[in-house]
Amino acid sequence: MKRVLVVQLARLGDLIQTKRLLLSVALADADGDACEVHLLTDASLSSLARLLFPGVVCHGLSAHGPAVPGGTDDPAALSRVFANRTVFAELSGLDFARVYLLNHSGLARAVSALFPPETVRGHFQASGQPQKDPWPALAFRFAAARREAGLNLADFWAAFAPRLVSPDSVNPVAAPKGGGLGVVLAGREARRSLPPEVLAPLAAAAVSRHAVRRIALLGTAAQAPAARAFCRQLHPSLADHVADLTGKTDMAGLVREIAGLDALFTPDTGAMHLAAHLGTPVTAFFLSSAWCHETGPYGAGHTVWQAVTPCAPCLESAPCGMGMACLTPFADPAMVRLAAGSGKAAPPAGIVGFRTETDALGVVCRPFAGEDPTAEARAAFRAFVAEHLGVMPGGSPGGPALGDRFYLETDWMLDRFSRLGGKPQEMETT
Repeated sequence: MKRVLVVQLARLGDLIQTKRLLLSVALADADGDACEVHLLTDASLSSLARLLFPGVVCHGLSAHGPAVPGGTDDPAALSRVFANRTVFAELSGLDFARVYLLNHSGLARAVSALFPPETVRGHFQASGQPQKDPWPALAFRFAAARREAGLNLADFWAAFAPRLVSPDSVNPVAAPKGGGLGVVLAGREARRSLPPEVLAPLAAAAVSRHAVRRIALLGTAAQAPAARAFCRQLHPSLADHVADLTGKTDMAGLVREIAGLDALFTPDTGAMHLAAHLGTPVTAFFLSSAWCHETGPYGAGHTVWQAVTPCAPCLESAPCGMGMACLTPFADPAMVRLAAGSGKAAPPAGIVGFRTETDALGVVCRPFAGEDPTAEARAAFRAFVAEHLGVMPGGSPGGPALGDRFYLETDWMLDRFSRLGGKPQEMETT
């Protein structure tokens, strides 16, 4: 049996968004040989990875450990170094037919050096220099057109594989489970999250709409003050039905909680991707640098309220010079009416409501409320990418113009596509 290794050293959300790639590389090859799939992830997520992907052999590497003031002379730092060396030795001893490097960090490129260069796909080190395969190199150019681009990160990573599982087979269709409404209070970046005074009225309206009697507040212990502020915004009769779980669930407990919910209210977080993995309906609020066409929930049956103010999506690393203009529409009373299920309410200017479904390329966000100013351009972009990957051959609207925009002469002159065998993607439909 052939072995393949997927290296995903980023955080929780990225780990879950690797699911389509893991399913794709597990497909039997043209000779009918199945693959044994291995996954290298941060050690803090390896137990969760085993829970989420039971058929995958998981390895843990210390990629995001806490900083140690004592430096490399500190015993804790040395312990992590020796633990990583043990993992490196273990991986080096395995005969991998293919290695997929999804991250372009220094550590990921160091991992690539463990294996013969011809087996590595994605990001790698060659002659001491960081390199990218043609597909990630092309996809990085898409970042210059974020508002027009419409490729989910899970589908980008899946396209590293020579064959793709059908996108509608990745996650279950979302359906209520009976456990009430879950509310994720914040993500890692505060400005991508709704403050309690904006979030609480929306959640209260959703409780009324779905006729649920329980609200579970989810987050880390650091978000306990936000949980208390959230409860102060609720009517006392509703606050009595709040279960404050901030800082009280481990990863396995979070999985169990989200798996039983009727719906999850959340910004763009790892918990959102976990809900999609489990088939729990998501209502997500995307603002600031969060862009649902890149990192929205995967699968059919989810809802995203996306800020489309002229400055969105912004760069996460850059300070906001617009006074958080993308947040203002979420505080509009019309949003409460929409959360309550009013079919007559229109979203305030600067917000578009999307519902998720799948097409030939992957997951797609379809507008159902508000005006999407880049819908036509995004449809042309998706057709261009689908044709490039061979999942929808036959020409695409705007194809030549988009080709001139994104392709470089060196893509053809240097025959860089030979690393991928020059073959289009194949789609597994069963």
